[in-house]
Amino acid sequence: MIDTVVYDFGNVLVGWDPYGAFRGRPRAEVDAWMAEIDFPAFNLAQDAGRSWARARAALADRPHLLPLLDEYVAQFAATLTGPVPGSAELVEELRGSGLRLLGLTNWSAELFVHAARSAPATTLMDDVVVSGRVGLAKPDPAIFAHLVAVHAVEPARAVFVDDSPVNVAAARDAGLHALHFTGTPGLRRDLRALGVPVSA
Repeated sequence: MIDTVVYDFGNVLVGWDPYGAFRGRPRAEVDAWMAEIDFPAFNLAQDAGRSWARARAALADRPHLLPLLDEYVAQFAATLTGPVPGSAELVEELRGSGLRLLGLTNWSAELFVHAARSAPATTLMDDVVVSGRVGLAKPDPAIFAHLVAVHAVEPARAVFVDDSPVNVAAARDAGLHALHFTGTPGLRRDLRALGVPVSA
C-alpha cells in the first residue's frame, strides 16, 4: 500500500510561467534572450544550487544579457500564476487520509520563499527537498537517493508526481511509483488506480 506521496511543485501545485517576469517586453525580445542564454540549461544550474551572484559572474563576457537576468530575478514572483486548479483540495484530502506528504522540487534556493506565497498547499508537506538547497536537481538519480535516505522513504510504498516525463522516468528507475501530472482530475484517477483513497 502507498504510504507516501511525493510532490513536484512547479506546474503541479503552483503554476510557473517564466515569461511572467517580462511583462511589457516584446515576446520576441524575451525569446531571443532565452535562446542566447539557453534558459532551460541555465535555469537547471540555478535549480542545482548555483547562486544568482555566480550566475551573473558566468555572464561577465556577455553583459548585454544581464539586464533581463536581473529583471527575471527581481520579478520572479510574477512568474508564479497561483495554485494549480484542484491541487489544494487534493493535498488536503491526502493529508486527511493520513498519508505522508513530501515535496521534491527543482527550485532555486534563493527564490523558494515565493512558493508559499503563491500556493499555500506547498506549506502542507511534512517536509520538502529543495534542489537548490541540496545541490542536486531532477532528473539526477542522486536527488532521489537523497530523498529516500534522508526521509526514510520505502520506494515501493511511495508515489512521485511530476509534470516532466523525464523526471517521472527517473523516479521510476529509482523504484518509486511515478505519475505524469497533466491535471488534478487525472492525478486523482491515477492515485485511485494505485489504491490511494481519494474521491473521484
